[in-house]
Parts: sequence; structure tokens; C-alpha cells
Amino acid sequence: MTGPLHGLRVFDLTRILAGPTCTQILGDLGADVIKVERPGAGDDTRRFAPPFLKDRAGTESGESAYFASSNRNKRSITLDLTGAEGQDLARRLIAQSDILVENFKHGGLTKYGLGYEQLKADCPGLVYCSITGFGQTGPYAAKPGYDVLIQGMGGFMSITGEPDGAPQKAGVPIADLMAGMYAAVAINAALRHREATGAGQYIDIGMLDTQVATLSIQGLNYLATGQAPPRLGNAHPNIVPYQTFATADGDIILAVGNDGQFQRFCAFAGVPELAEDERFRGNGERLRHRAELTALLTPVVAAQPSRYWIEGLEAHNVSCGPINTIEQAFADPQIAARGMRIEMPHPALGGDPAPLIASPIRMSETPASYRRAPPTLGQHTDEVLGELLGLGAAEIEALRGRGVI
Repeated sequence: MTGPLHGLRVFDLTRILAGPTCTQILGDLGADVIKVERPGAGDDTRRFAPPFLKDRAGTESGESAYFASSNRNKRSITLDLTGAEGQDLARRLIAQSDILVENFKHGGLTKYGLGYEQLKADCPGLVYCSITGFGQTGPYAAKPGYDVLIQGMGGFMSITGEPDGAPQKAGVPIADLMAGMYAAVAINAALRHREATGAGQYIDIGMLDTQVATLSIQGLNYLATGQAPPRLGNAHPNIVPYQTFATADGDIILAVGNDGQFQRFCAFAGVPELAEDERFRGNGERLRHRAELTALLTPVVAAQPSRYWIEGLEAHNVSCGPINTIEQAFADPQIAARGMRIEMPHPALGGDPAPLIASPIRMSETPASYRRAPPTLGQHTDEVLGELLGLGAAEIEALRGRGVI
């Protein structure tokens, strides 16, 4: 066994990030992912560089770090879907697949004869997942979707950033990543349905939908009150004090999750009277008097270095932590102990290891596995066409000569 999806095949017609995130999750869980790329061009993210992966000598490989971030555990084939021969090969490969994931624009695959309604009669068990900016219905369905556009339209940017600053996007493409994760969850649920009934189904994932779902507590804060939540910087909308504070030598995160923690914090900080102040006794009162409490705590925290607060508050069971750089995060002993950095031999590096970020999924019986490094363009075309369709070397070379692959 190499994961809970071992034995299942994914026909992967995705590019950029949302779709590849989904299919990498499926690959990490054991599925055989066949990534279909345009001959001579490939996934757009192959050109989202620099930076590039480097070998041990520091020589750049031409393989982008962006592409490597979301294309592990996949076999890359090149296939021209615009012509009849390529479309026929695609249908033959789909007939041997359990899952199809695509992120073409609305209706984009239908013109190639590869839409769900065109395939389901011949592939009744196929789980077909479309990931688009706005889903398959509604007035925006035909529009292309981009991560930052979705972050803005979905309300996310309106609550991100400093109170007196401009709306701010997240530091990573959160709309893409969450769409990919929701898609992976939906696909696994559809596989369970197929196991029970034998029937596949169509999954419609819209990035705007998933971004609105990601609003979570802030979305419900609005729905419960009718008032749009403001930007709070690093402060929590429902818990106080729960934010960053400047110390004598840097910054920390103070996350006081309940009244008991607040009392212990005040005692350690040398301001026990604040825990007894009627304005701050309970979280509701602290929330209503956020500005006053923050103003009182700011000079107290600034009087001591970060280590004083992090170590001292930990000893008092009060949540407090550092604000790490990404370098510091990967060096953190907890992250190292959990194996969140992995290396896989990469063909473009002459077999030298490429650094990758591990799957965070931990399963006792069917753990995630790392079987294939992010592929070079078309690396597995001959292998897949021979293995799945029984094509010989001469047939494959003839297809290549006609530009089909």
C-alpha cells in the first residue's frame, strides 16, 4: 500500500495552483496522477521563475520552484487537446481513470468533447471535478478567476491589513490553495459515494465560493450583526488580548484565550490590577474596551525582551510565541521533528535532491507517500502511453512527429 487512494488514477487537466494543489493532495494519498500538459509549453508555472531548483553545486536547473510546490507525485505527459487525435487519446486515457480534475474556463473542455456530459455515458463511474473562478452557474461563470481578484471580491482583503492601512492580500495565494483543498475533500467524498453506489458524479468548485466559506468567523460576525467587520491588523475580532505586541527586542504574539489565562498573564506581567478592573474582567468587557487595554499593555510588553515573555508565559500556561521568518520556521525544532521539509531526487538536478514541503496529513495506517519528484515536461509521455494504451515506440514517435504529443 502507498496510501488510501492507491490503485486510483487521476487524469489531471489542471495548471497554475488551485487544481495542481488538489491533485498533489490526491497524489500524496496514493493516487496515480497523470498530469496533461501542452506540448512545448507545459503548465504556465514552469515559467513563474526565478527562483529555480538548484543542484548540490548551486547550478540552476530550469525547473521553477513554483511548479515544484504543487506537482509532486505526478507523471507528466504532453498532449495537444486541440486536435482530433489528441482528443481521442485523452478519451482513451480518461476511460482508464477514476477521477478527472480540470480548471479550464467555464465550458472550455466541452469544445474538445471532454465535458462531463460528453463523457459520463461511457464513463459512468468517473468523478469529474471542475475548479473555476466563479463556478459553473451565476452571472460571473464565464469570467476567468485569479487569486488576488478572488481575495478582493470575496471580502478577504477588506478584513486583512492594518486598521488605518490599505486592504491587503494574504502572503500566499490563499484563494487558490483553499479551492484546491475543498476540491480534494469533495473528490474523496464522491469516491465514497461511488464505492457505495457505483456512480460517479460532477463536482463544481468555484474559487469565489470557497473564499467566502473561508471568511468563517468574520463572515458570521457580519451575518449576525449586519455590520461589516473592520480591519484589525493582527488583532483577533472576538478575543482580547490576542494579537502581536512589540517587545524590547522584537515582536511576539500574545494569545490570551480565556479569562484564566488573562489573570495569569496580568500576574506575570506585574499588572494584576488589570485582571480585577471591571473593564477587563471578562472577554466581553475586554472586547468592548479593546483600545484601552491595548494601550495599557503596550508599554508593559515593550519593557522586556521577547524571550522573557515567551519562556515566562509558557511556564504560566499562557499562549505566547515568536513571529518567525520562513527560514526560522523551517529551523524550528517542532517543524523539523514533524518532517515538514523533505527531499526527493530530481531528474533535472542529475539525481540531486530537490527540497519540498511535506504533506501535513498524518495517518496511522495509510500515510502520505512521496514516490515521484515534480516531473519535467513530458517526462512520462512514452511510459504512460505504452503502459495504459499499449502503444509501441514507433506509434509514439509518429504521434510526436505530428505534434500530437
